[in-house]
Amino acid sequence: MVWIVIIIVLVLIPEILSTVLDSRLGQALAVRLESGVPQGMDEATAQRIQYLEGEVDRLSEEVHRLNEESEFMHELLANRKPSPPPRIPPGESQS
Repeated sequence: MVWIVIIIVLVLIPEILSTVLDSRLGQALAVRLESGVPQGMDEATAQRIQYLEGEVDRLSEEVHRLNEESEFMHELLANRKPSPPPRIPPGESQS
């Protein structure tokens, strides 16, 4: 029974690794490992650049979300049915 569990785990390890490494978390870790601190740049500057890159990513996602909301609202407004004009009560006649 233990051997079956070990074999199943060994078969699933590549699938789990590929899923994790292909995710956004895996990509972020890869970028962090590859970037490191460039020569001539202190740690504070590198941290600031990484922070700004994260903010740019966050803002681009926010713009994408707002764009989707705008398209949705545009579709709602384009497909709405016109309402009938309001009924005006008859006025008093002047004699």
